[in-house]
Amino acid sequence: MKSLYCIGLLTVSNIFMTLAWYGHLQLKNYPFIAKLSLFGIVMLSWGLAFFEYVFQVPANRIGSNETGGPFSLFELKTIQEAVSLTVFTLITVYFFKTDKLAWNHLVGFAFMVIAVFFIFKKW
Repeated sequence: MKSLYCIGLLTVSNIFMTLAWYGHLQLKNYPFIAKLSLFGIVMLSWGLAFFEYVFQVPANRIGSNETGGPFSLFELKTIQEAVSLTVFTLITVYFFKTDKLAWNHLVGFAFMVIAVFFIFKKW
């Protein structure tokens, strides 16, 4: 059950992360956002990033085998990257609608799945 909580919290965290890192690039059609200085955009992104950490820190504490969870640090990082890439792709394709998913993206994702296999395989 801790693994599901961990992955769920990481997913929510990555939604905020993606919006903090890339969302401001998509809000240029909103006059208030478009008028913000770079400092204002940084402050807006930091505000969103706060919520990223609100979910990310508990996810890592729940998931880490050092605090009673099921995952090693390498496994946590691998899950985080896989979740991050999945969330980013879904938001970019379906919410931002700025890019299309191409064959080379799918090949890259397949390599990520292979990486996950090797990280989690107990040799």
